[in-house]
Amino acid sequence: MLSCCAFSRKKPIVVKQKESRFQNIGLIAKPGDDRIAPVLERLREFLTDMGLNVHLARSAALTLGEKKHLPSKAELARICDLTLVVGGDGTFLNAAREMADENTPLVGINQGRLGFLVDISPEHMLEALASILHGQYIEDQRFLLEARIGADKRQLALNDVVLHKWNTARMIEFETRINGRYVDSQRSDGIIISTPTGSTAYALSGGGPLLEPSLNAIALVPICPHHLSNRPIVVHGDSEICIEASGNTDPNHLRVTCDGQSSLMLEEGEHLEVRKYPRPIRLFHPLEHDHFTLLRAKLGWGGRP
Repeated sequence: MLSCCAFSRKKPIVVKQKESRFQNIGLIAKPGDDRIAPVLERLREFLTDMGLNVHLARSAALTLGEKKHLPSKAELARICDLTLVVGGDGTFLNAAREMADENTPLVGINQGRLGFLVDISPEHMLEALASILHGQYIEDQRFLLEARIGADKRQLALNDVVLHKWNTARMIEFETRINGRYVDSQRSDGIIISTPTGSTAYALSGGGPLLEPSLNAIALVPICPHHLSNRPIVVHGDSEICIEASGNTDPNHLRVTCDGQSSLMLEEGEHLEVRKYPRPIRLFHPLEHDHFTLLRAKLGWGGRP
């Protein structure tokens, strides 16, 4: 009889090498948070002492009081072998979207609240970073979603794309199609289209399932549906999702929000298209990283009242 471990999924990529191939290190910080300055100073000193080149994004430079050349995150990605993101998950989400096309690995240092993506604590960051720089890390690839409206409106999302009501207390009505096939019409406050990464965010609050980050899957989670039979569904990650307003819903009462940070508007006759973005981000973790340990710690599983 085979044990359950015989059917476990493929193990994450573990890379070990004697000398680091990372020479140019980028630093990104949560904007406008001066409490991060001491952490940035420690990181810069540590990296400089190792003989590495440190490049500050605009947010990190301003936090440290420097006003010389301030590259954008996209510019930083083009010159760096590895980028450290110091802040919360929101800071990481913003960096991931702006740097998605450059294939630059990201490491998250937690200065926020939950820290699902920025999973290294400041207390252990130098030890963890030393291991990563010497090639001892787990590489975790996460896909993004691309939201399109019409020919010229486009946004990326690492967590989720959300169609929701705007400036009205009434429910909205819309139709959903997947790969051109009609799925349903629903009346609700909206719908969350979530990656596995985003399954621990808004989708979780909406009653959606937790998806292991390595899954090639997308979750569709209705927001306060009028019919209780409208339940979350999970579809293949390569699916093309199309959502169009129907019934008496005014497009002016709709908004599309990506990662809770950027918004798109729908005009009359337009519809929302969502699909997987072809370029994933690369996230590096320390060797001891475990997704289920992270879930237990962040969601309080197994704790006593």
